[in-house]
Amino acid sequence: MDVIEAVQQRTSIRGFRPDPVPREVMERILELATRAPSAMNTQPWEFIVITGDVLKKIRRDNVERIRSGASPNPQHVVVDWPRESIYRQRQVDLAKQLFQAMGIEREDKEKRAQWMERGFRYFDAPAAIIICTDRALSESGPLLDIGAAIQTICLAALPFGLGTCIEDQGVMYPDVLRQYADIPDSKRIIMAVAIGYPDPGFPANRVRADRAPVESVTTWLGFE
Repeated sequence: MDVIEAVQQRTSIRGFRPDPVPREVMERILELATRAPSAMNTQPWEFIVITGDVLKKIRRDNVERIRSGASPNPQHVVVDWPRESIYRQRQVDLAKQLFQAMGIEREDKEKRAQWMERGFRYFDAPAAIIICTDRALSESGPLLDIGAAIQTICLAALPFGLGTCIEDQGVMYPDVLRQYADIPDSKRIIMAVAIGYPDPGFPANRVRADRAPVESVTTWLGFE
């Protein structure tokens, strides 16, 4: 699989088979991720790879928190979109596609809540990668570099038959992660990537989010 094919095939996977991902495969993916560009080669990323009983405990506690109404306390910059904007509209359009695929009606609050909980369970993937950075760095400074590393993880996973979903719901309760993954306070928890073998029968996995045409987001200058 070449890089162009990987870019075209990558999509967010929200349903996984239970098959475990071998550690040596995860190691190879992360080796490739560390080749991502970073400002002046600072490499401001750290990875915590979670599976097995540890992941089960984190899932359980995340769901208990969300069901109890506990307020999320993320340590990363949470993205927000102005309500009357194309960015918000794109988010809404994707949600409609996913709910339609999953047979979730707009008025069905119970199924909508169950769907939201999936993100806090890392979409039931057999493994999750938690991406952290050092608190000595500024809050926003490392984010571009970390984004490049995360994209590389997602692309590098594809030749191994793996799927991924970048999702911040998995880091909304950092105290849960610190408890079970032994993440020190000196590290800021930024993002989670659910990773595993895609379940081809899971309806949401067939959703392909639209992309704005290049001409609508590009200005060309100096070309003949």
